[in-house]
Amino acid sequence: MGQPEFIEQTSRRLIENDIAERTRIHQSEIARFQAAQDGARTLKVKSRNTPYTMLAQGDSWFDYPLTGNTLPYARTDVIAQLGKIGSTPPKILNLAHHGDAATEEMSLPKQERMITALRDRANWLHGKPDAILFSAGGNDIAGNQFCIFLDFNDGHSTGLNADRFNKALGMVEACYLALFALRDRLAPGVPVFSHCNDFPIPNGVSPWCIGPWLKPSIDFCNWTVPQGKVIVHDALVAFRVMLKRLESDAANNFHVVETQGILKPADWANELHPHPAGFKKIAQKFATALGHKLQKRVPDEAPVA
Repeated sequence: MGQPEFIEQTSRRLIENDIAERTRIHQSEIARFQAAQDGARTLKVKSRNTPYTMLAQGDSWFDYPLTGNTLPYARTDVIAQLGKIGSTPPKILNLAHHGDAATEEMSLPKQERMITALRDRANWLHGKPDAILFSAGGNDIAGNQFCIFLDFNDGHSTGLNADRFNKALGMVEACYLALFALRDRLAPGVPVFSHCNDFPIPNGVSPWCIGPWLKPSIDFCNWTVPQGKVIVHDALVAFRVMLKRLESDAANNFHVVETQGILKPADWANELHPHPAGFKKIAQKFATALGHKLQKRVPDEAPVA
């Protein structure tokens, strides 16, 4: 076995071990709440602390292992923050992994992992999750491939090449549709929640271990950082339009959490990820949207302004 294959297999094994540990912890928490429900049922009293249960699949907005750009290694992402909101926070089985593109999230191994999770009744209090949370699309666009979607600045072009970018969005949209189809087979009636991406600054800031994702392509195609901000803004507006189109079809049972325009420049740790306080703002938006849809407010603290 060559070194690249060894590294790939080792990485895959570490991810599988991490997911298995998350599942073990999640199931132990579900078992505790199930015992409380059983006791309340036996005594014919109301169960007063039943949380929502949810399945999460996604990228680094759902699985960010850093604190800003540095140590300590700690999960500060949307799912980690959402699990702290309210007197009875939701219990979320998180299958997300940082760096995954939508096409990876909905690849055969990842779909099989989701199916296994959905079928395992030890993961849920009522036979299936109350909601599925999905974060996908950012890694299909950002990164070394970002230059594919840019016109070279020759003094006449406008920046984002809409034709090439829309073709990439088509593949991302197909991944969302594949998730809806899987949900309809395994957990019919369960709503799916996703989010827009807020508007980052393509300034080349990144953690020591990965990135940057945007400025190298901006530089390569002869655009300035201020011009790059406009390009990134246009791309993310188009991404939101695609999501809203999916939301408009009631058959999709899909809900877009409006997260564009809520992060301030100081909330960004790097080109793609907020600081922990920024992730908390996004998580609060999720909590409010989930509460409205699920007929019970998940958080009991005021939304972040």
